[in-house]
Amino acid sequence: MNEVLLVFFYALLTAVATGLGAIPFAFVRTISERFAAYSAAVAGGLMLGASFGLVAEGTGYGRGETLIGALLGVGFILITQRFLGEQDGHEMVFEAVSGDGARKMLLILIVMTVHSFAEGVAVGVSFGGGVTLGAIITVAIAIHNVPEGVAISAVLRPQGVSVGRCAGWSIFSSLPQPLMAVPAFLFVETFRTALPYGLGFAAGAMVYMVLVELLPEAYEHGDRAQVATLATVSAVAMVLFQQWL
Repeated sequence: MNEVLLVFFYALLTAVATGLGAIPFAFVRTISERFAAYSAAVAGGLMLGASFGLVAEGTGYGRGETLIGALLGVGFILITQRFLGEQDGHEMVFEAVSGDGARKMLLILIVMTVHSFAEGVAVGVSFGGGVTLGAIITVAIAIHNVPEGVAISAVLRPQGVSVGRCAGWSIFSSLPQPLMAVPAFLFVETFRTALPYGLGFAAGAMVYMVLVELLPEAYEHGDRAQVATLATVSAVAMVLFQQWL
């Protein structure tokens, strides 16, 4: 198989793996406010854990660049929030959901989609070191994408989005991975230089999203101690999971 097609195929598998994160929600029948709160806590914890991993990886390529990327990521979310806030919240509709719920779903999809650009670059750059290294990194990212799909579904499912569409949107959020893997593979050195900025950008955007959107909502509708426990355990589990990979 042509090397470019091989890189694209492997990166596409990482995107498809994200959809597996919706499977646990197929076994949940009742979507109450408390369930939504605890789902947001789990999503927030998983995103925080993923962000720690992104920062750790980014600093391996450049500490200052990772920090700059994180600040840009926070700025991006601030601008996005302002743009979405300028729309009439009661008229904004997404997946038959209107108002603040629609805004929150759009925001997490934007954050996770932007995050996928950096992962796509990581896949492409890894293939620059050989097919074996590329395959190992691809499998690791694919497994890592499953809990990211859980995080996305944990926000969408309580809003009434079907499990199938949660899986579809999760896969959609990871489509930048195959799209970015190929140019990163063809122009390894150029993309390697930009990688810490991208990783920091994704981490900054995700942390801000968790602290401003997900956890406040979880605390509002759920028991504070239980929300904090779920978020903490999810974050630690995600970090340990990344270390295991």
